Amino acid sequence: MRIVVAPDKFKGSLPAAEVAAAVAAGLREVSGDAEIVTLPVADGGDGTADAAVAAGFERVPVTAAGPLGDPVRASYARRGEVAVVELAGVCGLGRLPGRQRAPLTASSFGAGEVLRTALAAGARQVVLGVGGSASTDGGAGLLQALGARVLDGRGESLGLEVGGRRLAGGADLGSVAALDLSSLDPRLRPAGCGASGAAELTLAADVDNPLTGPDGAAAVYGPQKGASPADVARLDAGLERWAAVVAAAVGTDWSRAPGAGAAGGVGFAALAVLGARLRPGIELVLELTGFTSRLAGADLVITGEGSLDAQSLAGKAPVGVARAAARLGIPVVAVAGRSTLTPPELAAAGIAAVYPLTAIEPDLGRCHAEAAGLLRQVGRLIARDRLAEAMGRA
Repeated sequence: MRIVVAPDKFKGSLPAAEVAAAVAAGLREVSGDAEIVTLPVADGGDGTADAAVAAGFERVPVTAAGPLGDPVRASYARRGEVAVVELAGVCGLGRLPGRQRAPLTASSFGAGEVLRTALAAGARQVVLGVGGSASTDGGAGLLQALGARVLDGRGESLGLEVGGRRLAGGADLGSVAALDLSSLDPRLRPAGCGASGAAELTLAADVDNPLTGPDGAAAVYGPQKGASPADVARLDAGLERWAAVVAAAVGTDWSRAPGAGAAGGVGFAALAVLGARLRPGIELVLELTGFTSRLAGADLVITGEGSLDAQSLAGKAPVGVARAAARLGIPVVAVAGRSTLTPPELAAAGIAAVYPLTAIEPDLGRCHAEAAGLLRQVGRLIARDRLAEAMGRA
C-alpha cells in the first residue's frame, strides 16, 4: 500500500510537517510495510514557504521588518527563477511581539522587503502568499518597502518611523492624500504605472473579499487582529480613502475586486499597483510542489487541518487536496482537531471519512496541547481501518 499524507497546519498547535510526521508514525506502527509519503501543504498562509521547501525548493534566510518594524529573521523559498514569499512568516500575527495584537499600527512593510530581496536575487516569477497577516494597512506598507511613497496632505511620508524608515499602518490611512509611484521597483511596475515589469507576481489567497464595506478587510478580519468595533470603523474609513488615492494613481478602482481584502488589503495593493494575478492558494501550492505527480500509485491520501468547518469548503487546503486526489480516483480521509462538517458535506468535498482528535480527547485544550500524540493515535486508527477494509474485500 502507498499512502500520501498531505495535511495543512493545525493552527496554533503544529505546523503541517509535524502533523504529517505524527500521522505517518502512527501508520507505520500498524502498517510497517506500507510506503508512506509525507507532503505537507498550505493555502497561502502560514506554512506556504515550508511546503515549497519540503517539495524541493531552497530556503533563503532574510532579515526584514516585523509587523511593528522590529527586525525579524524570516525566509523565502526559491527554485531557479521562482520564489515563494510568505507574508505570515515575516509580518503575520505570529510575529507580533508577545503576540499582542496591534490592529491600528501593524504594517505589511516586511513582506515588501522580502519580495524586493527575492527580486534582487533574480526571481522573475514570485508567489506572494498572504494569509495570516497582522495588519489592515491596505498594502501601503508593502508598497513603501518597494519604493513607493505614501504621502499626507503636506507631502510627508506616512507611518511610524523605525530605523529611518516609515512604516504605514491602518490608522495612517485616514490621513493619506497621495501615492507617488515614481520610485516603485521597476521589476514589479505594471504597464499602467509607466513601464512593463520584468517579474510576474501571483497572489496566493484563499479569500475573495473586497477591500471595504461589510464584507471587506476591516469588517471581516479586523476583529481577528484585535480591532474593536470603533477600530473597525476607523480602519474601513481609512481603506476607503486609500482606495480613492490608489485609483487616482493607477487610473482604475480595484477596491471591489475579488481578493482585494486579502491580508488586510495587501491583496488590493498587489492587484492594483503591482499587476498581480489572483489564484487560490491551495491550487497554486499544489501546482508548485508537483503534487499530482506525487500521487501516482497511491492507494490512499490523508489530508486535514486544525478545524474542518464551513470555511474549509470555501477553498481551504484539505478540499483542494481531496479534489486533486479525486481526479485520479484515489480515496481521501481527513484528520482534524475538530470537525463540524456533516457526512453529506464531507462527501461533496471528496472526503470519505474524518478522524477528529476530539473523538479521542473531548477536551479541546488537551487536543491543542497534545496534538502530536493524538495524531499518532489517529494514524494507527486509519491504518487499522484500512487493513480491515482490505481483509473484507479479500
